[in-house]
Amino acid sequence: MPAFTSATIFALATAPGRSGVAVVRISGPEAGSALAALTGRPLPPPPRRAVLSQLRNPRSGDALDDALVLRFTGPASFTGEDVVELHLHGGRAVVSGVIEALGDLPGLRLAEPGEFTRRAFENGKLDLTEAEAVADLIDAETTAQRRQALRQMEGALGRLYDGWRERLTRALAHIEADIDFADEDLPGGVADAVRPVVAALASEITAHLDDGGRGERLREGLHIAIVGAPNAGKSSLLNALARRDAAIVSARAGTTRDVIEVHLDLGGYPVVLADTAGLREAAADEVEEEGIRRARDRAARADVKVAVFDATTLPVLDAATLALIDRDTVVVFNKIDLAVVTDPRPDLAPVMVSAHSGAGLKELEERLTAFSADRLAIGSAPSLTRARHRAALAECRESLIRALEAPLPELAAEDVRLASRALGRITGRVDVEDLLDVIFRDFCIGK
Repeated sequence: MPAFTSATIFALATAPGRSGVAVVRISGPEAGSALAALTGRPLPPPPRRAVLSQLRNPRSGDALDDALVLRFTGPASFTGEDVVELHLHGGRAVVSGVIEALGDLPGLRLAEPGEFTRRAFENGKLDLTEAEAVADLIDAETTAQRRQALRQMEGALGRLYDGWRERLTRALAHIEADIDFADEDLPGGVADAVRPVVAALASEITAHLDDGGRGERLREGLHIAIVGAPNAGKSSLLNALARRDAAIVSARAGTTRDVIEVHLDLGGYPVVLADTAGLREAAADEVEEEGIRRARDRAARADVKVAVFDATTLPVLDAATLALIDRDTVVVFNKIDLAVVTDPRPDLAPVMVSAHSGAGLKELEERLTAFSADRLAIGSAPSLTRARHRAALAECRESLIRALEAPLPELAAEDVRLASRALGRITGRVDVEDLLDVIFRDFCIGK
């Protein structure tokens, strides 16, 4: 992406393709001039008021569309610049004609991916966490993902980190004042009084990090692996839960050789459901052997496992599948339409299912939804949502721990400064000048 410049950019802001309405956004100093060129009107419409205007190609004079036009003056716009939105009829010819006409205007260029949001960040309209949330909201496929993205876009995560950084800035200012202005009339033991503040903040960050990756999982989806012996009905179960034929079903053992994934919405939570190769000791060939290896690897990495047993083989249970059962496993006895189950194994708390008739599927979905809610439900505090957040917070915590153990106040000050910078990188607000502001406001140096 090019560095931020004063160039005026434009792009289709809605999904490409045929639609009822398409929105083209223009942002930059020449946005108003571009609108005047398209409409042929010297006076722009009032800001924030939709006006029906005929758009024409400034070069050829050909009519392009009758569009609703909206104008926003900076800094009161999404990007903080002058912005124009053209609400067009969504035909491909209409959109391409407007884009081509804009491209012919001097001082305008097509926007790079994400450039509008980047300009919003550059102009202080968003911090980095809010900018990331814009992308998450666009990609959200479930209710829970939408709620998390909206909370972050409204600034909940940024406010949390900015609040921590403000406390660190104040603590650092006190330590620096104690070091640099020892001859001034400052309260005694200022640096020692900061230690509880640093310790409390390190504890809060530790608790924030100890969330089991809840926010990242919610963004990416909970991974559920279906495991079991060949012909236990795993692929049929996947198709039944997906409500489509995603996997090939055959009575022949070893049909599934690779991992097959489908994305589901379970109770508003995103789930990636994976069908795996049947587990058995003796593989028919090297391809099936690789499939079994991948099945075991997927089971080891899954957040939840669905262990499927063939009810027609009861009371005998597949040993390889039994060995994978743990507290993160839902046990399923499949093919109950073909068997009379006399030993339901209450110790395994199985769900009795027929992937063929649909019996028991609702109970299985409810069980999986409960697992998803337990691992993905967001609480009152905002969750960190990206690996870069986690890495910066871990760096911040390590710096705070070093500061608490530092033998000299100068070393403690440096570690607190590093901790503050790590927090600042998350939101993109790294400013050394605010440290001086706190020093002079709190201690009135030179009075």
